Amino acid sequence: MVRVRFAPSPTGHLHVGGARTALFNWLFARKNGGKFVLRIEDTDVERSSQEMSFEILQALRWLRLEWDEGPTYQSRRLRLYRRMAERLVEEGKAYHCYCTREEIEERRRASGKKAWKYDRRCLHLSPEEKERFEREGRPKAVRFLVPPGVTEFEDLILGRVSVKNDEIEDFVLLKSDGYPTYHLSVVVDDHLMKISHVIRGADHIANTPKQILLYRALGWEPPRFAHLPLILGKDRKKLSKRHGETSVLAFKEKGIVSLAMINFLAQLSWSPGEDRDFYTMEELVERFSIDRVRKSNPVFDLDKLAWLNSRVLSSLPAEEIWPELFPFLEREGIGEEAEARKEWVFRVIDLVKERSRDLLEMASKIKRYLRSDFEYAGDALKKHWKEGAREGLRRLRQVYADLDSLDAARAEAVLRSLAEEMGVKAGKLIHPLRIALLGERVSPPIFDVVEVLGKDEVIRRIDRALRELPDV
Repeated sequence: MVRVRFAPSPTGHLHVGGARTALFNWLFARKNGGKFVLRIEDTDVERSSQEMSFEILQALRWLRLEWDEGPTYQSRRLRLYRRMAERLVEEGKAYHCYCTREEIEERRRASGKKAWKYDRRCLHLSPEEKERFEREGRPKAVRFLVPPGVTEFEDLILGRVSVKNDEIEDFVLLKSDGYPTYHLSVVVDDHLMKISHVIRGADHIANTPKQILLYRALGWEPPRFAHLPLILGKDRKKLSKRHGETSVLAFKEKGIVSLAMINFLAQLSWSPGEDRDFYTMEELVERFSIDRVRKSNPVFDLDKLAWLNSRVLSSLPAEEIWPELFPFLEREGIGEEAEARKEWVFRVIDLVKERSRDLLEMASKIKRYLRSDFEYAGDALKKHWKEGAREGLRRLRQVYADLDSLDAARAEAVLRSLAEEMGVKAGKLIHPLRIALLGERVSPPIFDVVEVLGKDEVIRRIDRALRELPDV
């Protein structure tokens, strides 16, 4: 059975690289009828925090990546890792190392070699020396004894990878403070959790031969490995904070829709195979295949994400936009009103979504429909509040007030008839009407706006404009 895992360290925010890794694991599990396991690798005591763990879970839920098992916290499994390390020592496959960090650094400098490896000094300690160190209570780590030979594996993305074992240092399994290193904890957990495939970033490629050696030393079968290409900034360097915000939840706060973020991440290194802007989660699962992941490093393009977000927003029905939009309506101070008039707000959403780049902008636009106390935009007044605007708006108000009802078709027909009667182009009435209704220079089709607002509100807003806007 396919079993994959996502195993973030809660030492910082979930960034886009980790989110893509989680997504590819989730898609692979769903495509193959497998399980998606969540593990929190929190053995770095100084840097890990519960707050970051909670934020990672929030980000995964926002991306709709619900896990089947977990989360399992490594910090609660320390005795297990220590037992495995001592087992390897007993079997002669690892050894205790009493060297301090300062001693190792001194020997590194003395060697004059940039690629200096640990010199196995503690492997060759005499029984008397070991006894003395123990008696002195000297802290000790556990190092893995790298055997001679070559370590090879078939990467599902990169192909055949081969490393000479003499290039691998006797790496630490258990630090002198009793905490496991990444290599030990990840191998023990992946085995006990029956992980069949490890899908992770290419920055882990150097770790894989070490972990395969550790699997074999413990008598376990290694999982299959797939290393995803690194995400780059526009300068073709590894993506980092110098390229701008990389935290997943930061994009949520900026008004990116989850489905847009999911599609953007999915298409970093992988193509669904069709020329479409975006796909549903079900469609992504149906099309996903690990063998179609490209080896080349993708570029994180914020402009493309912004474009994709606008396309997703314009295509989704209002009912699907609402849950993610609501926090932004609350931020605008209109959450309660919007909730009370939800069905009507859905109509407004459908009206403004074509012209909204993100949820922040959409919420701001909706506020002008819910409340009429907006400020009139200076550029709109400068361009369209000119001589004749007040008189035209006054006459239009009178005509609209005389109608029993006001839908888009009637609103347009009446306005155009009035313009012909006045001997002016329809725009001379349309633009002042837009300023009166929304206070902006551009808007959705103005007669659709009239219909959504309704006759009474249209009259009220025209009255306000006639009362507050200056004569020209």
